[in-house]
Amino acid sequence: MTLYSKIEGSGPPLIIIHGFLGMSDNWKTLGTQYAALGFEVHMLDLRNHGRSFHSDEFNYPVMAQDVLDYCSVHQLQNISIIGHSMGGKVAMQLATEHTELVQKLIVADIGPKYYPPHHQDILAGLNAVDFSKKPSRTEVDQTVAQYIPDTGTRQFLMKSLYWQTPEQLAFRFNLPVFNQQIEKVGTALSAEAHFDGPTLFINGGNSKYILLEDHSGILHHFPKAVFQTIPNVGHWLHAENPKLFFEITRDFL
Repeated sequence: MTLYSKIEGSGPPLIIIHGFLGMSDNWKTLGTQYAALGFEVHMLDLRNHGRSFHSDEFNYPVMAQDVLDYCSVHQLQNISIIGHSMGGKVAMQLATEHTELVQKLIVADIGPKYYPPHHQDILAGLNAVDFSKKPSRTEVDQTVAQYIPDTGTRQFLMKSLYWQTPEQLAFRFNLPVFNQQIEKVGTALSAEAHFDGPTLFINGGNSKYILLEDHSGILHHFPKAVFQTIPNVGHWLHAENPKLFFEITRDFL
């Protein structure tokens, strides 16, 4: 089964991989800008996300294999990749396993280290929605708001809400599998994983995902890594300051 994607532009291939609970739609505006630079941009939906297939298997090796299979189906070589958060981990996994495929790697606000589960509030909010009562969009938002007061986070999650039938809403992502396997999202890259190509790590100035003390661990896996910080933004750095995110990534690409 091939991953769902949105493809824009023509030129050297650039793959964009969203984070946990995200989808290709999150990258529409930036994708158009990269296409205008002369890239063939492939915005993917990972398994169990967006319009891609659902599966009980959910870990970094299988997600990286999905992207490899996608490249094979679309005959993509010498790719550049941008991955945010969980998508950044998938991109790291792919680059270290298939160094011949990846030309440049951009990782947004995630490191190769282990992260303990920290999505409990988000999952609790999503699980609190009772779709059997046929709630409206507003009612879903009100339910989730009891667990997630931040409007921006809720707007991001609501992008995955769709009309399954004319009167029945549902989430596109595979919530049951996330409930069972949430710890997989935090898995570390294996100690031997290594990618020698040009690599850019961008972190949000207000985010705690990449700390200064993480740099040596990152350089162990990615010796050519360079680091950039976007000030005054959190984990969703590309959404909070898309202009600076675009400029930094454009210059690197």
